[in-house]
Amino acid sequence: MSTEETSRFVRLRVEVVVEVDDANAVTAEALRRIAGDAELPADERAHAESAVTEDTAEALAYLVDPFDLVSGVPGVELQQASWSSEQIDYDPDSPDWDLDEDDVVEDDDDDRVSGTG
Repeated sequence: MSTEETSRFVRLRVEVVVEVDDANAVTAEALRRIAGDAELPADERAHAESAVTEDTAEALAYLVDPFDLVSGVPGVELQQASWSSEQIDYDPDSPDWDLDEDDVVEDDDDDRVSGTG
């Protein structure tokens, strides 16, 4: 590929930490989504149901679709995506979690989230 061809491709890395206040609601929604997927083969359905029932992080990963991040962006077509989720120990006071100038910050005035990147 020439430089012109490869420069069209951009790797977008996104890391998100969420707090799950209701694991049962996340699991229930994942199970609802699985049940509604008519194209999912029975063996894959059973595996997916088991995974999301046993692990909230798996349920959340089942509900989050990277396509949703870019589907409304004009001129962009998703070529490849991979994602995973895991439960983590999160300490917002730890220096490991410090936001830098390009990270998302919450605006106290109107509760919207903004960021640059």
